[in-house]
Amino acid sequence: MAKQQQPISPLKNFFAGGFGGVCLVFAGHPLDTIKVRLQTQPKPKAGESLLYAGTIDCLKKTLAKEGVKGLYKGMAAPIIGVTPMFAVCFFGFGLGKKLQQRTPDDILTYPQLFAAGMLSGVFTTAIMAPGERIKCLLQIQATTGEVKYAGPMDCVKQLYRQSGIRGIYKGTALTLMRDVPASGMYFMSYEWLKNLLTPAGKSHNELSIPSVLFAGGMAGICNWAVAIPPDVLKSRFQTAPEGKYPNGFRDVLRELIREEGVASLYKGFNAVMLRAFPANAACFLGFELAMKFLNWLAPDL
Repeated sequence: MAKQQQPISPLKNFFAGGFGGVCLVFAGHPLDTIKVRLQTQPKPKAGESLLYAGTIDCLKKTLAKEGVKGLYKGMAAPIIGVTPMFAVCFFGFGLGKKLQQRTPDDILTYPQLFAAGMLSGVFTTAIMAPGERIKCLLQIQATTGEVKYAGPMDCVKQLYRQSGIRGIYKGTALTLMRDVPASGMYFMSYEWLKNLLTPAGKSHNELSIPSVLFAGGMAGICNWAVAIPPDVLKSRFQTAPEGKYPNGFRDVLRELIREEGVASLYKGFNAVMLRAFPANAACFLGFELAMKFLNWLAPDL
């Protein structure tokens, strides 16, 4: 494995991560809308079929009813939320790596990279939990037809009025359960694939664009393979009426397994995996290109 010529700079990671986040939203938002609609669609009454038969059906119906705009519904919130979130996420990863290095030339082991990734998961949850709660509430009101919130800010105000800061941070423990191990997987698998795809004697920085896209896309898939079950629980919990699950996620888990079996923990799997590859490929490509630009702009930062 080639030496890291460039010392790790959490600050550069911050800016490059933010740019990666913007790329991710543009590539992935349409499938995110479909994922949430599939995960939260109402149970059909006796004799009726499901609202959406599956990913492609949901895509067709959304396009027919709302056009391409329907797929990009609620995108302002993720752009505003995701840019700082990915900035903080990559910053956390950079910091996690830096803290474990004794010298700037130290090459980290995979468990160390996993630990650095987990640290980034803790960092992002602080921003992520409220953003996710608001996003889920706005995305499902389009399906249920009951317009309760005028937009993201209105949603925050109403939640705060209703139940204070706790209302906004509902589902934080589940967001942590989802993001901490998943972020560890995400960054570790990305670094592992980058090493795998780097020809002997070459440095990471010379990886071709298709290689970066492949490593980023696969890292996204590894991330979600770990994250989907807690994600399903979280979507349910955060969109449930107040007081429906008094014991938190344990109640959600019990109800889901009782009513729909273990397979329901992997609801929305196709939509998530279809989105994970292009969105994360776009994210890491954006990150690597921004990193190159920043290293050229300020080599000593």
